[in-house]
Amino acid sequence: MIPIVLVLLLVPRVLFSSTHVAVISPQDPFLLIGSSLTATCTLSPELGVHASTLYWTLNGARVSSSAYSVVSPSVLSVTLHGLSGSQQRSGDNLVCHGADGHVLAGSCLYVGMPPEKPVNLTCWSRNTKDLSCRWSLGGQGETHVPTKYTLKYKLRWHGKEKECENYSTGNERYSCYIPRNIALFTPYEIWVEATNQLGSATSDITTLDILDVVTTDPPANVQVNRVGDLEDQLTVRWASPPELKDILFQAKYQIRYRLEDSADWKLVDDVGNLTSCRLAGLQPGTVYFVQVRCNPVGIFGSRKAGIWSDWSHPTAASTPSSEQLQSGSCDPKSGEQNSTLRRELKQFFGWVRKHAYGCGGMSMKLYDQWRVWLQKSQKTRKQILQEDNS
Repeated sequence: MIPIVLVLLLVPRVLFSSTHVAVISPQDPFLLIGSSLTATCTLSPELGVHASTLYWTLNGARVSSSAYSVVSPSVLSVTLHGLSGSQQRSGDNLVCHGADGHVLAGSCLYVGMPPEKPVNLTCWSRNTKDLSCRWSLGGQGETHVPTKYTLKYKLRWHGKEKECENYSTGNERYSCYIPRNIALFTPYEIWVEATNQLGSATSDITTLDILDVVTTDPPANVQVNRVGDLEDQLTVRWASPPELKDILFQAKYQIRYRLEDSADWKLVDDVGNLTSCRLAGLQPGTVYFVQVRCNPVGIFGSRKAGIWSDWSHPTAASTPSSEQLQSGSCDPKSGEQNSTLRRELKQFFGWVRKHAYGCGGMSMKLYDQWRVWLQKSQKTRKQILQEDNS
């Protein structure tokens, strides 16, 4: 007997519709939060039970008999005041029971609010052929009753109104994905409609051109490596975004990096269209975390920048330590030469940083040429040592 009762509690309407022993009115009403409700449980004459023997439960909790009223021998009413928002999407269970606890009839109460205007509607495209949009619930957010959100869009000056079909939800944010048939070089009007049994609301209309909202996945294959034995530098390399490989555009990149034990990021904002950058002025023997992101610029000649991608996953690398460099040689003279060489390189790179901030390609080439010239020319190294000792 117990399993049958559990099933009927979940779907009480099956009981009274199949056996007709009792019925609750109203059936499955939608009510505003704070409102009152008077419901009746009407018994079938064939049941042979007096209404005064019945009792009510709401979500499994027995309702106080002070809220009851015997309308007639076959009708028992209950009045509920100051209703709170429904505890579950399927509605709150109001159930009429016989004296022995049997479920006689049930009704689902949907207590909530009409939706408020959706807000923060933003859209982006990853390949100029699709469109994704995201928005937040307006006002207090939760309506406590089933609410439908519909993303609609149309070409601004002509075209038929269309609806997005691929929805997803999470943390009071909704999104929808349009995978194909997106037009270029003409603006769209996009908006969200929210409806439930208690009311409706519409977001502000967002007007956009697809070419102005192009973004990419974060740059892939980010690699961070040491620059030889230079203790204050790291080289960062990454791959261009694959989504736009067949599209004419110029990417713009940013790099940020931080110390292992720090939460403060330093931003390198002048990377431009390069897919590599050398970070200088770092601390020796220190672990750094590095991230890269991309902004597609000039898609099909558009003058506006796209949308910055998310940052890539952090990639870690460490700079060489001074102790490791000094312990790597058995020849005192060779060690002295390496120490002098490192000092000269630091002086030169200090000059480069003053005259070319960031990831300047020409200054890096000049620096590399100067470094190779010093390292490979024994004659030049001897001259540098003589000048340093004089």
